[in-house]
Amino acid sequence: MTAPALRLTGVGKLFGEFRALDAVDMTVTAGTIHSILGENGAGKTTLMNILYGLYQPEEGQVEVFGKPVSIPSPRAALDHGIGMIHQHFMLVDTLSVVENIVLGLPGQGMRLSLDAHAEKIDALSRHYGFDINLHAPVWTLPMGMRQRVEILKALYREARIIIFDEPTSILAPQEVDGLLQGLRRLREEGKTVILITHKLEEVAAVADRITVMRSGRVVAEQPVAGLEKSDMARLMVGREVALSSYDVERPEPGDVVLDARGIEAANSHGATALKGVSFQIRAGEILGIAGVDGNGQSELAEVLTGMRRPQGGTLTLKGADILALTVDQRRHDAKISYIPEDRHHTGLVLDLPVWQNAALRDFRRPPFSWNGWLKPRRMREIAADWVKRYDVRLRGLDQAVRFLSGGNQQKLIFAREIEAGPTVMVVMQPTKGVDVGAIELIQRAILTARAQGVAVLYISTELEHILAVADRVAVICGGQFTGILPRSEATVERVGSLMAGISETPEAA
Repeated sequence: MTAPALRLTGVGKLFGEFRALDAVDMTVTAGTIHSILGENGAGKTTLMNILYGLYQPEEGQVEVFGKPVSIPSPRAALDHGIGMIHQHFMLVDTLSVVENIVLGLPGQGMRLSLDAHAEKIDALSRHYGFDINLHAPVWTLPMGMRQRVEILKALYREARIIIFDEPTSILAPQEVDGLLQGLRRLREEGKTVILITHKLEEVAAVADRITVMRSGRVVAEQPVAGLEKSDMARLMVGREVALSSYDVERPEPGDVVLDARGIEAANSHGATALKGVSFQIRAGEILGIAGVDGNGQSELAEVLTGMRRPQGGTLTLKGADILALTVDQRRHDAKISYIPEDRHHTGLVLDLPVWQNAALRDFRRPPFSWNGWLKPRRMREIAADWVKRYDVRLRGLDQAVRFLSGGNQQKLIFAREIEAGPTVMVVMQPTKGVDVGAIELIQRAILTARAQGVAVLYISTELEHILAVADRVAVICGGQFTGILPRSEATVERVGSLMAGISETPEAA
């Protein structure tokens, strides 16, 4: 009988007194695609970091192809045939493709024969149908192509088990099918694929088996055949979850609140990022902005919130020019709330406790302070209320935010920004990297804000999540809108074409 590619027995991991993994048993059959599912904080990332040598377990045993192993480092993981494609790529932007692939190979010393490596890598690239310029600097490549570089990097190191962490989060819809076909190709060639994703349709499309984790434990391990997406969601969170539509009242939008005309802006390198972007949002309306990451979305959010000065155009709120307002004035006088893309660097102070992060936005104002004096007790009371109502799961209000899962960090930010009573919400990548349970809560919170008359700009690369809540969908490509569609006309195929740069004449937004 052939040994499984991976067998974990009783694996446990502690962080201080917190048990992140509790007696995890898991078996991954060689030559299959095995998906790991679970809510944020369920232990998926911790488990994968153990397999890749970034963490060491306190308990249990790991076997690779029938052999008990210790994996003290990523180099040891590679020696055992385990590679990992991280959600945030581990590439050096200024080096070429071939230099990135050979970087860190054992036994190379200072005399790397790049030409010899390039010849072998080129053959491997052609075998998998990757059309990559091996001598191009990585920073010049689109995100989908950089992902292929990461895959080649693992294959060139002869990985037999490849872990993919949220691999489609940076891809356009057309690129997702190509990646999934690539996973099937790896399986056909005998590779073992471990897939971590929150997108259940991808699991249904390619996975052979799933392991479901909850609170650091395995609660299910079974074949995918016969499972509906709703079944998988229920296994993950222990209850029924709305996956695609939400039964909420949708009143007609009111008057125009935010009006942007001809916005021009450069990125941090001085290159043009926004080219004449124009749109309006009405009170009680959600305008979704769809596009592949890196097409001007971040710069647009920064212009709206005052963090980036535009080079041209106008921006009015209820008819008043707000371009001269500071970030603080926009947040408090104009009442613009912001859910940032990078919650670690822009949304939270990771080493502060939960209750202080809850007060970050308005700590200088009532009810968090009075006449310049902070009111810690009131801060804690309000934070406790938000934690309960927004289902932020934590060990206590004094827990540092860095130790919350990504989904719970995001729910805390949503609570803080929605409870501020905004007129406009700029929501940037709200569901990226969070589980289906947190996604449902976040989407419902956005719809609740809409029902309360808030004008919501919903910027995301997760097209299905935009389509679930938006009233209209604008598509951005190359720093400009290629089309603006009412939700009834925004099919995945049509929006996907616009995301690829196939332009339509935009309606007046």
